[in-house]
Amino acid sequence: MSISVVRTTDHWWRLDGDRAVRIDTGAITTKELLADRGSIVAAAGVTCAVDELDLVSPVTVPCRVVAQLLNYRSHALDTGVDPNTLHPTFFRKSSSSVSGPNDPIRTPDEVGLLDYEIELGVVVGAEIPIGTTVTEDNLAKYAAGVVVTNDVSAREIQLTRTQVYESKSYPTFTPVGPRLVLLDQDEFSRLSELRMTLAVNGETRQSQLIGDDLITPPAEALTRLARFQYLVPGDLLLTGTPIGTAISAPPAIVQKIGELLPPALKWKIFFARQAKNPRYLSVDDVVTATIRTDDGTLDLGMQITVVR
Repeated sequence: MSISVVRTTDHWWRLDGDRAVRIDTGAITTKELLADRGSIVAAAGVTCAVDELDLVSPVTVPCRVVAQLLNYRSHALDTGVDPNTLHPTFFRKSSSSVSGPNDPIRTPDEVGLLDYEIELGVVVGAEIPIGTTVTEDNLAKYAAGVVVTNDVSAREIQLTRTQVYESKSYPTFTPVGPRLVLLDQDEFSRLSELRMTLAVNGETRQSQLIGDDLITPPAEALTRLARFQYLVPGDLLLTGTPIGTAISAPPAIVQKIGELLPPALKWKIFFARQAKNPRYLSVDDVVTATIRTDDGTLDLGMQITVVR
């Protein structure tokens, strides 16, 4: 049965409906908390309303933050890529980008095209040595649970400098939480039933059932990662985003014309067009993000972040 955990600056808490029960643990990091599962289950101390807590990310830093590129068919098609040609592709984000579920998203001065990407985050629960094979049947052995994440992206830096790492790693560019939902094996089999929904100022931008769209599921992704990357408890895998981000590929005819232009002119025209796109984030925009099953039995909570 799933257990939802939240974190404040001083304590860890287990959720019980709309109440939070303080966990009696000396754990400081997510890794340490996952090693103290008994305290999570046994929590019976101070309680308070969840709304009274000032929540921070349930994934502590430093940690490895690894993300999957174009892992949803709808997003691949929207960017002009045939999803049938894709292989699992990964990139890193700095863990200094991790922020809380209600912290503001801070826009760097040089960034104008600020984009959002709701993603299911998988929190590693056990060491995954090089060469490990993770399957759907043993996923719960290696993954502890799941969180809501937002892979915030500075598009002009990503595209013109081919700097994926920089464009996605500024402070506050990975809001995480509010809940770390710890799952058992049967519940991991329900990941396909989760619906990811992101709205900006109340307007739904992304809404997708994971099972309808996902290309490489977490077990296969972790196996591919383990070919070259050692992972430990508390590390975080972002599993991709569906259609609905601000950026979108131009129509095919426009792409063909662009191929004939010098690179400098092509980028100038592209960014002039993007600058007129109202879907990019602006100061004071309110971004809400939820991941839950339609029946509500698995609920990762809601992020509410304001762009500053």
